[in-house]
Amino acid sequence: MPGFYRDDHQLACDGVPLAPLAADLGTPLYVYSAGTIRANYQALDAAFGAHPHAIHYAMKANSALALVRLMRGLGAAADANSAGEIDVALRAGFEPSQIVFTGVGKTRVELERAITLGVKAINAESAGELTRIDALARQLGTRARVALRINPDIDAGTHPHISTGRHENKFGVPVDEAVAIFGAAAQWPHLSLVAIHSHVGSQVTDTTPIGRAAEIAAGTARRLIAGGARLEYVDLGGGFSISYDGLPVPTPADYAARMLPPMRALGLPVVVEPGRFLIGPAGILLARVVDVKTRSGGRRFAVLDAGMTELIRPALYGAFHRIEPLQPRDAAPVLHEVVGPLCESSDVVGSDRALPPLEVDDLVAIRDTGAYGFAMASNYLRRPLPAEVLVDGGTWHVIRRRQTIDDLLALEE
Repeated sequence: MPGFYRDDHQLACDGVPLAPLAADLGTPLYVYSAGTIRANYQALDAAFGAHPHAIHYAMKANSALALVRLMRGLGAAADANSAGEIDVALRAGFEPSQIVFTGVGKTRVELERAITLGVKAINAESAGELTRIDALARQLGTRARVALRINPDIDAGTHPHISTGRHENKFGVPVDEAVAIFGAAAQWPHLSLVAIHSHVGSQVTDTTPIGRAAEIAAGTARRLIAGGARLEYVDLGGGFSISYDGLPVPTPADYAARMLPPMRALGLPVVVEPGRFLIGPAGILLARVVDVKTRSGGRRFAVLDAGMTELIRPALYGAFHRIEPLQPRDAAPVLHEVVGPLCESSDVVGSDRALPPLEVDDLVAIRDTGAYGFAMASNYLRRPLPAEVLVDGGTWHVIRRRQTIDDLLALEE
């Protein structure tokens, strides 16, 4: 059975019990299910069916080299948001022609790297960026492949911190401005404008904004083609949601049913850039209870050895992650404030969680942390980054060892 499940009341992953894994490797510890990643990728790929499409894994969700290699083996391409992610993609075996380079503030060095490599497209954010790319391509004696990001002014109904498609967001250019930019393409002789790009937000739980964005992208593409643009595809970004609380969310088929009709009418291939959907449910963070304190009314504080340095989403977004003991005791649940060990009041993993009474040394699993967990971890308070483990078909291996203080100080004098 792929994924995380109870085996004789003990939490396991792809055939591997997690408590012995935590005992062997220590905590905090990230554990990933290869079986879940495969199942998620196959479901998304099947949802787009026979329509020409490419799935570019959004590496910002989790760029662990072993996981990026796993994505490549499944048939994914890559979506990189920095020169560092481009280099990880190359080391994972991707060809430059399989990489799109996204990002709001790409530096000169990053653009030179992408142009020299000849990536599939640089997703440009403005006319000014196109001008800079054109100048660099001229200096390098080549042409750069570019997709222009449009801002469709759509409220995706997601958290304000991860909404990207409204006019007040910093991403892309308005549709009419995009049409004017393509009409003035002759001023950039060293660019090949090959696509338009749109992404309205992350964790979009309503398919209506996704469908509306696809319609606007298709309409914009149609206007550009009528004006002589030679578009090769339309990049509709990501936004596919997962269920953090166990409640139903749209399926890949639901999203595809909204996105594909305008793309079929247009007759162009579609590119999507999922990250969270592929890797989020495939990861958990194992932590150990290091202290328990009781407050008035029977409320308990359970202090973990993992907090906002390992998983910042609750502190940053107020995000909800399910928390469960690896080996629950047979006792009536009580309310817990599950907190991290940092000297910050925002270091709360979960509030008012009904759990069997936790005790010191208990192990807990924090669910759905494969995306934006380790990727956003920090060394605040000189805390070393945790180890990462990939479980596949009943076997496991460490894909990143636990950081040491020597690692932390290696670059300092």
